[in-house]
Amino acid sequence: MRTHTRGAPTVFFISLLWPLLVPAATEVDPGGGIPFMGGNYNGHPMLYFSRGDVEELQFAAAGSHREIARRIRQAGETMLEHPEEYLPPWSPAEFSARWNEVYGNNLGVLSMFCMLYPHRAGALDLAKDYMERMAAQPSWLVKDAPWDEVPLAHSLVGFATAYDFLYEYLNKGQQERFLQVIGNASRLMYEKSYVRGWGFQYLHNHQPTNCVALLTGSLVYMTQGYLQEAYLWTKQVLSIMEKSMILLQDVTDGSLYEGVAYGTYTTRSLFQYMFLVQRHFAISHFDHPWLLKHFAFLYRTILPGFQRTVAIADSNYNWFYGPESQLVFLDRYVLRNGSGNWLADLIHQNRVTDGPGQAGKGQRWCTLHTEFIWYNPGLIPKPPSDFGTSQLHHFEDWGVVTYGSALPADTNRSFLSFKSGKLGGRAIFDIVHKNKYKEWIKGWRNFNAGHEHPDQNTFTFAPNGVPFITEALYGPKYTLLNNAVLFSSVLSGSCFKPWAGQVTEACDSKWLKYKSGLAADAQGRVEAAMERQGMVFIRGEGQSAYNPDLKVRNFQRNLLLLHPQLLLLVDHIHLDPDSPTRAMSAFFHNTELPFQDTKIDSVHGAFVSHGEDKYKMFWMDDTGYSSRGMLGYWNYPRGYPYNGSNYVNVTVPLRYPHTRVAYIFFGPDVVVQSFSLRGDDQRVDIYLATKDHTYTIYLLTGEVTSKPLFAMVLLDHKKIVFEKAAAVMESSPEEVEEYVNVMEDNLQHVKPVFQQMERHILGRVLNTASFRKTAERLLQFSDKKKTEEVIEKMFTMSKKQGKGKAGKRVNLGEKLSESLPDIFAQMELSEKKERQRTSKRVYEDSPEEGDADPRAFIDYADGRKSRKGGFVKGRKFKEVHMVATAGSEGLSSTASYIRLFLLLNTATFFLLLAVLLTRFQRGRSLHTQRCFYTILLIDCFILLYLYSSCSHAQC
Repeated sequence: MRTHTRGAPTVFFISLLWPLLVPAATEVDPGGGIPFMGGNYNGHPMLYFSRGDVEELQFAAAGSHREIARRIRQAGETMLEHPEEYLPPWSPAEFSARWNEVYGNNLGVLSMFCMLYPHRAGALDLAKDYMERMAAQPSWLVKDAPWDEVPLAHSLVGFATAYDFLYEYLNKGQQERFLQVIGNASRLMYEKSYVRGWGFQYLHNHQPTNCVALLTGSLVYMTQGYLQEAYLWTKQVLSIMEKSMILLQDVTDGSLYEGVAYGTYTTRSLFQYMFLVQRHFAISHFDHPWLLKHFAFLYRTILPGFQRTVAIADSNYNWFYGPESQLVFLDRYVLRNGSGNWLADLIHQNRVTDGPGQAGKGQRWCTLHTEFIWYNPGLIPKPPSDFGTSQLHHFEDWGVVTYGSALPADTNRSFLSFKSGKLGGRAIFDIVHKNKYKEWIKGWRNFNAGHEHPDQNTFTFAPNGVPFITEALYGPKYTLLNNAVLFSSVLSGSCFKPWAGQVTEACDSKWLKYKSGLAADAQGRVEAAMERQGMVFIRGEGQSAYNPDLKVRNFQRNLLLLHPQLLLLVDHIHLDPDSPTRAMSAFFHNTELPFQDTKIDSVHGAFVSHGEDKYKMFWMDDTGYSSRGMLGYWNYPRGYPYNGSNYVNVTVPLRYPHTRVAYIFFGPDVVVQSFSLRGDDQRVDIYLATKDHTYTIYLLTGEVTSKPLFAMVLLDHKKIVFEKAAAVMESSPEEVEEYVNVMEDNLQHVKPVFQQMERHILGRVLNTASFRKTAERLLQFSDKKKTEEVIEKMFTMSKKQGKGKAGKRVNLGEKLSESLPDIFAQMELSEKKERQRTSKRVYEDSPEEGDADPRAFIDYADGRKSRKGGFVKGRKFKEVHMVATAGSEGLSSTASYIRLFLLLNTATFFLLLAVLLTRFQRGRSLHTQRCFYTILLIDCFILLYLYSSCSHAQC
């Protein structure tokens, strides 16, 4: 027995040792490989990279990043060739006369151009002139919208980024003057964050836009030594954005409820936020569940040809910002598989340079500098595994279904989308209606669905990739400007009597109604979305989006994609016995191509011409009746980016209890020969014959059906079944556990960085003429009497240091820092009292803005007496370790000691193991062997502990 078990201890110890042998590189870095600076800065640049990285970036511009660098250079050269078109005006009246985000947006790429090509004649002079003109403005706000800080945010983030990139090229006067401009703008943004909607309306595009501008300004201000104000600004940004990051966990499909266009507006800043808080405060969001799914939001919404996207909600033809920058960010820090780089390349290659779909002049260059910074050339572009085949995708939170996205434009490469979801998306709707996150959320006041449309049960269709039925883009919030249905009504409040649209439509506002009344509860629902043998079936229910006084029991819309170029749409309307509704009116849009009238026998229809091809639609109800459609063009009022939309309007009388109306849409390669339908209480049967096939469709529309099916299709002699067992199931994620404490944990990362900055600043100015001035700056918001005493004490200590050994100067810097009062806690306490008074005044002045709990405005944690930890509601926070990774200015002595002990202990362990294997296997007493094994086991645990400590300290 002893012979067979003698090697067991050895095997046991080797198994304990195995985790140490696995390379650390296989572990996923929660920080995405972004080095944590730990408050160790060596001047500017510092926002996205350090001074030592500049030469490497310049080298990359000539090598691995040359394609992005070419676009940056092209942008810079264009501005150099036509400075009068791009330079901001000197005149404040002219600067503020219109929406002016273009000035801040272009300054970022211009400063990157100067940094990559510092010897380009005239470039730096242009950038300095640009900044001088912006600095000369008394305000960056727009005259006609003084309540909107978004233009200011664009100017601030561009100006602060340029200041950081070009700091060494600015003279002393410019450095001081431009810093004052950044400080004034940041101070205003900070003040407005307490009273404007972007401070408490979460997941809305204004929030990350304005917060990142304030964060960028505060980081620059911090680097220049203005720690107390920068600390407050930073904490305010994080207290807002970290709430958003927690709420975003409820969005399980990676979508953004404002649609793709405004979604890219949001992520342009949101991704900058994620990068900056990791780099400067070691707050990682790269394993965020929403972020892990967000690639689908960009990939599954692109029409064939890679030029257009689903245009749900206020939108242009594709993306407002990027999305190349966002895609390379996702690839480098989240996906790490090349798919982001691949899609970014394809989108860039297929960019529309002229006409509908081209990038806006104010946005086209805005994300080039972040795309350059985030691009990882080591990730070889590689398409997702399902690329090349049409895929069905359901965004369960957004309430959107897409089919056939991200394909080359070609025959039978068709795209279909459908929308029927909850107002604001499932996450926001359920947070509001289920009273989730009640410490932060007080109903619809904390969200903003103004950019959404009254568009439940709407769809788009692009056979062969040609937009046939499209959204009507950024326009008035009318139901009839969506591919939706209106009902005849005598109800008051309708925008177009006698027709009633969805309850969220706004008659006299550019923004959707959502805050109260029936609109606050509006929703649609995707009941089924499935693909069987190349056919797609989608069903949505939209009854809850309409006024209940219409007494419409069901508004069911069914889509059947029978062939890539043949779509069948069936509307099923079930009325209550006492319903006043007598007719329905359906609208279908095309923003570019006008509809023309057509008719075959007694069946009316319409078509659009795309080149020599015609894309047609016909309709009839379940009695065989087909009314002539009304064709026209709806002009948008002034103030919208688009002129209007072409439309077809089909009006059908309704009968009790139900009416079915069928529409067919088909491309040029489909020839329809016959089309008819009939129905009963349970179902409607549609017969459709084309030149190549015959289709018999049995659509079960009743609330209770004889068979567990949604539909069955007989294609020639083949049967395709869409079973109810595959129906979409309703679900809602649980509230994030201890969400308040999760946020507070992340906020604890801020103060140690500022305390480290405090130590570095004092250490740099020891025994210099600027010492007293620096100390006064650090303490400018503290109690004046105590400030004078502390400065005098610090000044005395610094003088003593001058007489001592120079080698202790760094330690004295830390002592000086310890002798300071906790300037950040003092500042927080006084600011908290001020904000309590402010929030009360806000309530008195504007009940609508101030009806929330004061905690919606005051987001500071209680001041903590000890730097080693603190308590909130009985929960202890962990110490935030100020250890910077490789790439920052130095490693802590603790990490160095851990590394030394780890190396020594590893050598000892292997020595003991070698002795055990070679000299103690035979001829030793059992007692001796047990003692030796015990020593080895203890040493093994010490080794594991040191390894864990080293991994944590990144030594």
